[in-house]
Amino acid sequence: MTHVSTTENTALAAAVQLTDAERQPCEVWTRVMGYHRPVASFNTGKQGEHHERQFFSERGCAR
Repeated sequence: MTHVSTTENTALAAAVQLTDAERQPCEVWTRVMGYHRPVASFNTGKQGEHHERQFFSERGCAR
């Protein structure tokens, strides 16, 4: 196992450049009605609703 420092990792990431043809799409899954489904299988309205979601942050709440 090799360990790479953060600085080396950043330099390595900057050195690697991929074209759009070399990239793979990322499949996003979400929990809906008690089970997990890929967002790509949603209809157009449900996909739009998924993109408008707000994430809850507990630190922002006051007691």
